[in-house]
Amino acid sequence: MSVPPPPPRARSLRTRLTLWYLAILASCVLLYSLAVGLFFEAHVTAELDRRVHEDIELAARALMLDGNGQPQWLGGVLGKQIEEDEGGGHWVEVWSERGQRLLATGTLGVLDLGPPPGRWPSDLAPRTVTLSPGPVRTRAEVVQLGSTRLLVRAGVSEAGVQEQIRALWLELLAVSAGVLLLGGLGGHLLARRLLGPLARLADGARRITAEQLHERLPEERSGREVDGLRQAFNDTLARLEASFEQLRRFTADASHELRTPLTALRSVGEVGLRQAQSPEDYREVIGSMLEEVDRLTRLADELLTLARAEAGESRLRPEPLDLSALAGEVVERLGVLAEERGQTLELEAPAPAPVQGDRLVLRQALVNLVDNAIKYSPERTRVRVRTGVGDGQAWAEVVDQGPGLAAEHRERVFERFYRVDKSRSREVGGTGLGLALVKWAAEAHHGKVELETAEGRGSTFRLALPAAPAPQR
Repeated sequence: MSVPPPPPRARSLRTRLTLWYLAILASCVLLYSLAVGLFFEAHVTAELDRRVHEDIELAARALMLDGNGQPQWLGGVLGKQIEEDEGGGHWVEVWSERGQRLLATGTLGVLDLGPPPGRWPSDLAPRTVTLSPGPVRTRAEVVQLGSTRLLVRAGVSEAGVQEQIRALWLELLAVSAGVLLLGGLGGHLLARRLLGPLARLADGARRITAEQLHERLPEERSGREVDGLRQAFNDTLARLEASFEQLRRFTADASHELRTPLTALRSVGEVGLRQAQSPEDYREVIGSMLEEVDRLTRLADELLTLARAEAGESRLRPEPLDLSALAGEVVERLGVLAEERGQTLELEAPAPAPVQGDRLVLRQALVNLVDNAIKYSPERTRVRVRTGVGDGQAWAEVVDQGPGLAAEHRERVFERFYRVDKSRSREVGGTGLGLALVKWAAEAHHGKVELETAEGRGSTFRLALPAAPAPQR
C-alpha cells in the first residue's frame, strides 16, 4: 500500500503578500510603459507625416510649367527651403499621370521608391518603405498645375526617429526593472512590518497552556485589525479560564456531593453490622440507607438531564399548556410540605397563561422553584406563586420571605452545585442542581428565568416563556 505524499507546504503569508504586491506593481508599470511607448511612437509617426506633408506643400509651391508644358523647379528654391526648414534626410519627386518620373531631388541621395499607384488618388496614404539608406516615411498627393495633374511624392528618413523609439523603450525597460526591484524589496519590508505583530501574537499564544490560562497577550498598538484579533484572543482566554474554573469547581462539588451519601451509606451499614439488632433496628438502618440511595439517584438523574441538555440530546415534547393550571398542581402537591414548616403557600392565578411546552419539564421547574422557597424561608412565613400574561410572555413567579441573596450570589445561584449556605443546603436535602435545571428548562423553551432579591428582603424567581395563542372556543 503506497503512502500518499505529504501535501506541499503553503507559502507564508508574508511571501504571498510580497508576490501580490509585486504582481500589482508590475501590472501598473507594464501598462504605464506600454502607454508611454505607444503614445510616443504614435506622436513621432504623426510628426513624420506632418513633415512629409510640408515637403509636398513646399514642392507644390516651387513647381511651374515651362513653354513645353513640362514641370520645373523655381531656380532650385525647393532644395534650399527643405534644407532650411526641415534639415537633411528628405526626398521629393514628381510623377506624371502616365507613370513617368519627371523631377526628383533631396538629401537622401538617389532613391528608387518605385512607381506610384496606378490610379489616383487611391492608395496614397502614408507608409514606411525600407531602402538601403534605412526606413523612409513616404506620402503622395495630387497637385494641379493649370490643366496638368501631377503626383508629388515625398519621403523623410525614419532612422533618427527609430533610434529615439529604441532609446525610449530601453529607458522604460531600465526604469521598470528598477521600480520592480525597489517595489519587491519595499513590499517585502512592508509585509514584514505589517505581519510582525501577528508573528508576536502567535509566539505569545504558543506560550499559553492549560495551566497558564490566566495570562494574556500583551497590549501594543499594531493597527485596528490586529488589536481586534488580540482582544478577541484575550476574551477567548478569559472564557476558557472561566470554563476551566467552572469545570474544576463542578468536579470538586460533584465529588463532594457523591462522597456525602456514599459515606453515610457506609457508616450506616457498618453500624448495622457491628452488633446484632432487632428487626425494627435493621429496618431503620435499611430505611436510612434507602434515603441516601434515593439522594444518589436524584443527583444522578439531574446530572444526566443537564448533560443531555448541554449535548443537545434532550428532546422536548411540546404541547399546549396552561401555566396557571400547572402552577396550581405544584401548589397542591407541595402544600403539605409548607404546612409541616408552618408556612402558608398561596396561588394567585387570575387568568389562564397559555404556553407551548413540555409538561414534565416545566412542572419540574416550578416544583424546584417552590421547593427552594419553602426550604429557605423561615417558619410562619408566606410563599406566593403568581402567574400572568403580558408583553407577549406568560410568566410564573415564586415570591418568598426568606433571607434574600447578596449581590455576589445573584448571578451564580443558577450554576450547578452552587450554594449560598452549603451546610444548611445539605441539611434540607438539596442536590445543588435545582436552579440549574430551572434555567435550562427556561432556555429550552426560548424563555428566561429572572431573580429579584435583596439581602434580608426575600427573593422573587420569575419564569417567563413565550405566550401561546389562547385556545379557540
